[in-house]
Amino acid sequence: MKRISKALYFGVKCAVAASFVVVGAHAFDKRTKVVYGKDDRLDVYQVSDPALLALADSTAAMIPKSNLTLQTATGVVSIQSSSFGADYGLCKDEPFFSQPNGAMCSGFLVGPDLLATAGHCVSDFDCSSQSFVFNYKMGGPGMNPAVASVDDVYSCKKVVARELTRNQDYALIQLDRPVVGHTIAKLSQTPAKQGDSLILIGHPAGLPTKIAGGANVRKDETGYFVANTDSYGGNSGSAVFSAVTGEVVGILVRGEEDFKFDNVGQCTRSNYCADGDCRGEDVTHIDYILKGLKTVQ
Repeated sequence: MKRISKALYFGVKCAVAASFVVVGAHAFDKRTKVVYGKDDRLDVYQVSDPALLALADSTAAMIPKSNLTLQTATGVVSIQSSSFGADYGLCKDEPFFSQPNGAMCSGFLVGPDLLATAGHCVSDFDCSSQSFVFNYKMGGPGMNPAVASVDDVYSCKKVVARELTRNQDYALIQLDRPVVGHTIAKLSQTPAKQGDSLILIGHPAGLPTKIAGGANVRKDETGYFVANTDSYGGNSGSAVFSAVTGEVVGILVRGEEDFKFDNVGQCTRSNYCADGDCRGEDVTHIDYILKGLKTVQ
């Protein structure tokens, strides 16, 4: 990925200045995104800046209900998932090889019981098979999120607004109840423009929450903009924040191919592009969610 802006409003400093690596996409969206330049992702436990952690606190992982089981004896929900490295046939030196990849898509909180995601992550007709899980993150090195508090698990009640076309890809979801104990993301009233610095927070390849800075807007298109975020399938629906204001400027929806096969090692590796190369990653402008919110307020 790219270099992190030194002028970050909330001082990402050591959190984003460090290097981190992007891995793959979840099975349902395997060829959509890529790593640009230096891989900039960090696990949440590697970040100490309070404002950046507050941004990450709005993030939720979309996990099928069929992969969640309430443990009545302990009162927690167990999360069934695969090993990222084994699931994708990755080379052993790929970052996050041993982490779980339980998420299908990402989302972020935009109202007390409202969540934004990508339109292709949910159906127009029925979202009842999906849950959104907050705090799906690594607790530390090797501390995989195998369980979640029942208070962090929410069902998808209905799709309030959705569009899935060549240019637009977004959805506004109403959850089964108001979310308690998590930050509502602040949405930008000003569109992102070419050169703006960005931070992506979500679940690449279905992995526990990753924070990736050092990205920029490449160009604006009709309904979306193109950026060089380090992102993968599973990042679909992730919030893309302005690195200057900390406000959400868009929703990550599609992009370059995630992986390349290593013929020598007979394994799969992340696809790396120079910062200005490859097709770029498409990000739906956040104003579509702003318009959707007006219909429910």
